[in-house]
Amino acid sequence: MKFTTRTPLWIATPIAIALAVVACGGDGDDLIVDTNASSCSLLNSSGTPVTVGSGLAGDPAAPEAASDYRLGYKAKNSNSYMVVANTPLAVKAGCEVLKAGGTAADAAIAVQAVLGLVEPQSSTIAGSAFMMYYDARTKKITAYDGRETAPAAATNYYLVRQDQADASSPAPVPNARRSGRSIGVPGVMRMMEMAHKEHGRLKWNGLFDEGINLATNGYVIPRRMGDAIGSNANNLRLDANAVAAFFNPDGTPKKAGDTTKNLPYADTLKALASQGANALHTGPIAEAIVAKVAQSVGDDTARTPITPGLMTMADLAGYQAKKRDPACITYRAYYVCSMAPPSSGGIAVAQTLGILENFTLSGYGPTNPENEGGVPSVMGVHLVSEAERLAYADRDKYVADTDYIPLPGNGMSTMLDKNYLKSRAALINTATSMRTAQPGDLGSVPLGRDTTTEAGTTHFSIVDSYGNVASVTSTVESSMGSFHMTGGFLLTNQLTDFSANPVDSTNTLVANRIAPGKRPRSTMAPTLVFRGADTNDFMMATGSPGGGTIIQYVVKTVVGALDWGLDAQQATSLVDFGAANSATTNVDGSNARTTANPNATLDLTGLVSGLQAMGHTVNSGAQSSGISTVMRVQKDGKWVLQGGVDPRREGIVLGDGAL
Repeated sequence: MKFTTRTPLWIATPIAIALAVVACGGDGDDLIVDTNASSCSLLNSSGTPVTVGSGLAGDPAAPEAASDYRLGYKAKNSNSYMVVANTPLAVKAGCEVLKAGGTAADAAIAVQAVLGLVEPQSSTIAGSAFMMYYDARTKKITAYDGRETAPAAATNYYLVRQDQADASSPAPVPNARRSGRSIGVPGVMRMMEMAHKEHGRLKWNGLFDEGINLATNGYVIPRRMGDAIGSNANNLRLDANAVAAFFNPDGTPKKAGDTTKNLPYADTLKALASQGANALHTGPIAEAIVAKVAQSVGDDTARTPITPGLMTMADLAGYQAKKRDPACITYRAYYVCSMAPPSSGGIAVAQTLGILENFTLSGYGPTNPENEGGVPSVMGVHLVSEAERLAYADRDKYVADTDYIPLPGNGMSTMLDKNYLKSRAALINTATSMRTAQPGDLGSVPLGRDTTTEAGTTHFSIVDSYGNVASVTSTVESSMGSFHMTGGFLLTNQLTDFSANPVDSTNTLVANRIAPGKRPRSTMAPTLVFRGADTNDFMMATGSPGGGTIIQYVVKTVVGALDWGLDAQQATSLVDFGAANSATTNVDGSNARTTANPNATLDLTGLVSGLQAMGHTVNSGAQSSGISTVMRVQKDGKWVLQGGVDPRREGIVLGDGAL
């Protein structure tokens, strides 16, 4: 791909850029390039631009110090495009695509390709993702579903019995996650391809260049990746491909700061670039995936038994990404849209906001928000946590893959009905916590309750120079997924997001039971916010990893911005807080000043004691969010993009203009 240097993109209007593309054939060749030296780079302490991945002083891709919270991050502003993600090299890849005139859909593919290489503990090209995409021209939101599916041979007991039909059958070994039974039919690249066909501007085959370059020529292992290799070493050793990728010749795990390559991954990306998503769903790579899922003994010297999965080539070839109607709700003077089932996250976020709308939150904001978002108020945390308990109760009972298990009543409209949510809000006592909530009565359903929880992922938010927006949450499920590896990429353990047991304690079938071709319930909640009662005026894109607590991280960030007037970084940095449907309320302690953490800047003792006085059982452990936020705000009389990156992970903000 070649680029012509002309007017910078942030000066050219989207129409002018579009005309330039059409004049050059409309396929991405000879696009106008942003020549601003600081674009897609950061400034060091002396004001000199530093390229991400250069290895020079100030390079944000260098492994960070061993800290769980990075102090001092301030909101970054950009003129017309921006990428925020949890790994610097992936942010750079997406930013360079935007700089070359690409759309948010184009950039998402480049980001995903690099994440699978440098953040394998959280993401993989053979995983799943949800994307909320806003098309600025049509003002339309599309919710793209790239969630894995269960293989056709799976029955209700696929995760708990080696012989699925025999009640006396032993459980999968070494365990369900490490076995082939946890591996679902991947969907993320099918989803990306669908979005690219509808919203892409650059050629597909050029969007993998940065991933190929890094995999071929080497990159420095980030700290979180190094930590994940070390902590998962015993499971990774059962797989020869994982050993080749993550271990040194002497058998020791590679660590943060080591420079490494992944040539099989480069080959896989080259195949994806030339063949499209079919490269993962048909042909040699697909055959290797099926063979890996069927592996029955480990590659270790002990030949550890592994229960094989039952995925077939037909499962891979037949996978289809889908478009869903998003879960949208008006919230005060805003319109908030998030992901629909098979994610439960979007409905729960929307329900929580609909409940909170019945309270005046504006007076319960954090104190001193200039200090890392500030200290949340007791009442603010109480109200948000109680609303979330009610939303989680409904989520646990009613939400699963709606292609198999319909939502109660008329679907999302029933669960998001304002009168219903007002009745749920009436259950909140402003003086004491309910601790646990009962689900609402939305009609009789022949299903039990399922409280299956999930583990980590990653999230990135992108706004392009045309005004299009992508909010994407992508996952490998647990850290390093199933530990099965082929083609340089890990396979997920996503099927463990299904309820392991298909019935509850009353022997009633649960909504989230496994079934052939079904998608496991997720909590991922990529979210878009607009000013007004429709999608005409984009305001915010956000989302987070964090398994079952994703809902809490997203709600905290949205409420922080909309109700408490926090900027993108303050809302993202703000203490994570909230509750699932249990007596425990989370209050993130990663920046809480204690004897063991004297450099932290927040005193949370008053917040914790105040919540305890209201009956909350407080968990003040550090939270593992990875919130990535982009807001559209006015600064000095003009509209700019404002980015906030989670200080609890390794990410950065990049775009054009003064960052």
